[in-house]
Amino acid sequence: MKTLLPLYYQIKHTIRNWISNKELCSGQRIPSTYQLADKFKVNHLTVRQAIEELVQEGFLVSKRGLGTFVSDNENLIHSLSIEITGFMDDIFYEIQKAKTVSVVINEIPAPTIVRESLALSPEEKTVIQIKRIRLLREKLFNFAVNYLPMDIGSRIVEADLYKKPLLQILEQDLDIALTDSYQTIQASFADQEISDQLQMPPGSPILYIERIIYTKKNKPVEILHSSYRGDLFKYVVRLKNVRKKNGNVWVHHGG
Repeated sequence: MKTLLPLYYQIKHTIRNWISNKELCSGQRIPSTYQLADKFKVNHLTVRQAIEELVQEGFLVSKRGLGTFVSDNENLIHSLSIEITGFMDDIFYEIQKAKTVSVVINEIPAPTIVRESLALSPEEKTVIQIKRIRLLREKLFNFAVNYLPMDIGSRIVEADLYKKPLLQILEQDLDIALTDSYQTIQASFADQEISDQLQMPPGSPILYIERIIYTKKNKPVEILHSSYRGDLFKYVVRLKNVRKKNGNVWVHHGG
């Protein structure tokens, strides 16, 4: 499990998805700590930490001498939705669960804001625009628009975008070393295009993400404008209360 996320959190997230996707049903006994440790190739204490947190959250119930079982609280189980921590790997993890149902790739004149954000030269007058729609649990939930410089975007194969995230293609297929990301997240409302693409009324709440990805030497290589249905998606950040000289402060905590 190669990820920047703590291993226990990755395992916890996987088990939650098993429950959400009914791979583990209400009242079902989950595999033992040692069985899961063998499956994930980690120490059993790492698995135990993941399970203990799921028990605390109510998704699992531990019965002494019998094992650990999925909660029979159907309302709680149904409340499971996407959680994103802000780590890029976690975003990958969630997007990989979704199904891309539409991809449109075009070469377009570079809009001024895109030209500036990608630091294009005066000779670079066009960019590759990619529009995608994703399905999650049989519901349209994401409309994404990407902009890439011609030398990179022209190498993107449409068929690949139905199989894996764009950033994975950039890193693994095109061998581009991505080093930094600048991302903004805000609550917003669906404009006409977004409402048409996601089949929701104009003005419906969405979670809107803008992102610029950089490679070595601080070169921008991709811009993303991504809209998520507000009724299917939430962004979660875990904070840790840390004692400082001037008192306690809340800081971002990985996992």
